[in-house]
Amino acid sequence: MDRSQKAESVASLNATFNEVGVVVITRNLGMSVAQSTALRTKMREAGASYKVAKNRLAKLALKDTQYEGLQDLLTGPTALATSVDPVAAAKAAVDFAKTNDRIEIVGGAMGTQLLDEAGVKALASMPSLDELRAKLVGLVNAPATKVAQLANAPAAKLARVFGAYGAKEAA
Repeated sequence: MDRSQKAESVASLNATFNEVGVVVITRNLGMSVAQSTALRTKMREAGASYKVAKNRLAKLALKDTQYEGLQDLLTGPTALATSVDPVAAAKAAVDFAKTNDRIEIVGGAMGTQLLDEAGVKALASMPSLDELRAKLVGLVNAPATKVAQLANAPAAKLARVFGAYGAKEAA
């Protein structure tokens, strides 16, 4: 990797750090290509990205971002999982780590808040942004549905009563 490629990599990582809501740092313990591909696919499906970057370049990219405190975690064979949704990257990484002993959650950060391994796991247990939106829409929609049912109930009862009288008269 020559100097211009390194500068481009640092600029790209810096732009990523300025856009995302969470960064999770993992340690790779000899994952195979198939396992790494499966992890990247799982991350992509969750709306996150997974990138192996040189620690030195990642440390340079962290400067002047809200994730500057992560520099101490970048030792050894690490990789970065990032996502705009504060839960997506953590959830995908923790789920994959449950079924694969070749990856270890080191820590992460959500904005300026540094997270240890337990913090990342706690973040992963929270519902995602889309799940929260669905619950909110459900809560807002439920009272409107009940009001509509209550408004229609008296008319439906009257229609049944008239129908019963009509059937009785016809018989």
